[in-house]
Amino acid sequence: MATLRTSVLNIEFENPFLLASAPPTALVESIENAFEQGWGGAVLKTITPDDLEMIEASPRYAVLKSKDKIIGFQNIELLSHKTVQYWCEGIKYLKEKYPSKVIIASIMAPVVKEEWQNLVLAINKTPADAFELNFSCPHGMPEKGIGMAIGTDAEISSMITGWVKEVATKPVFVKLTPNVADITYISQAVEKAGCDGFTAINTVQGFMGVNLETLEPNLNIDGFSTYGGCSGTMVKPIGLKCVSQIRKTSDKPILATGGMSNWQDCAEYIAVGSDALQICTEVMLNGYGIINNLKSGLLNYLNSKGMNDISELKNIVVPKITSHEELNKKYKVCPNIDSEKCVLCGKCVKICSESEHSALSENNKQIVLNKEKCVGCSLCSYVCPKSAISMKKV
Repeated sequence: MATLRTSVLNIEFENPFLLASAPPTALVESIENAFEQGWGGAVLKTITPDDLEMIEASPRYAVLKSKDKIIGFQNIELLSHKTVQYWCEGIKYLKEKYPSKVIIASIMAPVVKEEWQNLVLAINKTPADAFELNFSCPHGMPEKGIGMAIGTDAEISSMITGWVKEVATKPVFVKLTPNVADITYISQAVEKAGCDGFTAINTVQGFMGVNLETLEPNLNIDGFSTYGGCSGTMVKPIGLKCVSQIRKTSDKPILATGGMSNWQDCAEYIAVGSDALQICTEVMLNGYGIINNLKSGLLNYLNSKGMNDISELKNIVVPKITSHEELNKKYKVCPNIDSEKCVLCGKCVKICSESEHSALSENNKQIVLNKEKCVGCSLCSYVCPKSAISMKKV
């Protein structure tokens, strides 16, 4: 039988599922509720110096829907409004009551050595398991020269990492922003500065659209809006890319986050290199209770594959990710059309014709393939409403 237990930097996880640093970890009693329901740990909502001013906007959320399902979430919420003392006392309380749960303290401060080190020294005195340096919040904080303003600058990121490592008595994870041309440029800089691991990714900066009736932004604050952090299913491909890129350049632990809504998403993140998982948006949409399906689904999957734990799944896909130049250009697939499923709607013919190749046509009430024209792009198989087209190796 498989187990969900795992170890990261000698920190024991009863399961790899953690709440990400966000509204679901904003209060000690909320984290207590999550632990009771089975979460393996929590990253606290980002702790800042008590004198750092933060004034919230209202509303602060907007969503992107496909039919009636929320596939994207934009937020402009800031960091924890609780004091450093509140969190130090809260960590002690939570660890005493739930000694098997992992607690990671997310911290952020202005680019001042004493500010960062004072936060670290205070939390050093608590039983927190690790630090997470928030170099990546994409809204509100960059205007103050922190958050994403730090994480997009390799020199500043490495400098602050060094400051923290000078005094930290616990492992240090750096939370990276995807809002850069190459995330590994930053990850390698903070690794050289001594970080113990990475969290990837924070939210993707975006704008959640326009209400065409009112001609105002969907995230409408008295007629105005701003760019905010986008999360949810829509950012999963970006998160998978970033995690795999970091993994191909480093063997340090990665706490993955970004667009996970079910156990399948979580398994994919492990396969591309993550050691543990952080989830936020799906919790905000459906509550802490999603942990039951996450745990049972991943456990059943590991058992079905004959794997003992997630370490046997980790990195399994990484060697299969390569450059375009190195792909086998002699490999080719062509559509195979199931005549019993096909309803002759003609969509595949239309799309193939209007997307360059015109390799499909209708003749004598069947779809005919011109193999000479077909380039094996596979678009026809995706647009078929009846799943009547599968791609077969030539």
